[in-house]
Formats: sequence, C-alpha cells, structure tokens
Amino acid sequence: MLGKLLKKEFTLTMHPTVPVMLLLGTMVLIPNYPYLVAFFYVTLSLFFTCLNARENNDAVFSLSLPVKKADLVRSRILFTCIIELFSILLTAPFTVLSAKIAPQGNAAGMDANLVLLGQGLLLFGLFNLVFFTSYYKDISKVGVPFVTASVVSFVLVGADVCLCYAVPYVKNVLDTPGFVNAAPKAVCLISGALSFAALTLLSYKISTKRFLKLDIK
Repeated sequence: MLGKLLKKEFTLTMHPTVPVMLLLGTMVLIPNYPYLVAFFYVTLSLFFTCLNARENNDAVFSLSLPVKKADLVRSRILFTCIIELFSILLTAPFTVLSAKIAPQGNAAGMDANLVLLGQGLLLFGLFNLVFFTSYYKDISKVGVPFVTASVVSFVLVGADVCLCYAVPYVKNVLDTPGFVNAAPKAVCLISGALSFAALTLLSYKISTKRFLKLDIK
C-alpha cells in the first residue's frame, strides 16, 4: 500500500514546480551567490505540493481508501525525502563544475563543495522537522508552518555567510573550492547526512502522533 500511496504522491499530488526547482541546483554556477538558497527553493516546491494536496482534498480522498492515517504521513515524508535527496544528487556534479570555472571561490557564503551539500542536507532536515510537525497539527493551515520553516532556513543561510567570514577554520579550511581539504569536508557531509536522517525520523514520529489526533472532515 505504501508503494501505491507514494505513486499517488508523484502522479497526483506533486506540484509542477518540483522538477523546476530541482533544476536550480545549477545556481552553484552563479558567481558570488549564497548557494544554500537553491535548497530553499526545493522546500518551496514541497510547500506548493502540500498546498496542492489541501486544495484537492487529498487527505479526505486518501482516507476513503483502505489505508491508515500513519501511512499518509509516511508516504508524504518519504516523497519529500526522495525529492530532497535527488536535489542533492543533481547539485553534486555542478559543485565540481563550479570549482573548475570559478577557482577563486564564492564571496557570498560557502563555496560549492562537499560542505555545501552537507549544509543542504541539514537545511532539509530542519525544514522537515519544523514544517511537518506543524503542518500535521492542522493540514488545512499550510502557510504558517512554511513561514516558520523558512525563517529557520534563512537563519541557517545567514549563519553560513557569517561563519565563512568570522571563523578562521571555516574560512581557510572548509570554505575552499572543490576537493581541497577533502577529509574535513567529507566529515561535514557525513554529519549533514546523519543530521538529515535523525531530524527527518523525528519529524515523522512527531507528525504521525499529531496527525492521528487530527479530526479530518
């Protein structure tokens, strides 16, 4: 049943902006730009997907089928994870290309490198935790959870820019193009991946508990 619900997410619920926003991983080729913003746009398309679900009474329709409420949360968050991880995978080759065409680096935050991908995973994990735990309190209210999650995302973007200027280790070791200082950058990537997994799992557990208490009309 989970497979069928996931298919519904991709064929009926997914907003048309999702594939468009996935292509914005190419923004790492823009000179001197806060590259983390590219991942924010992916979360914007996920917000549109949840908004699209609300406007089409997706929950009412789905619960008319022989499925559990917990399955709806599981399929939506699994769909979200697939989109987010696909975004990271699509961005990865452009980070390599960025290092080749702009070896001078990025003056507006983290360079296009492994650390940036780890930061992207952290941003996605925080978004999942803040957005979905609020969204599943009342799925008719999509805007407030997204605004709250967006504030958290842009705090992370701002912190990235500040750290790249204010902390010598970040500036001289992590904020460097390509695979220079690959070992500490790989540690940051792995840390971001673990944070993404932990935050998303926590989001799923809290969201499921809240959705089970919600009266769907």
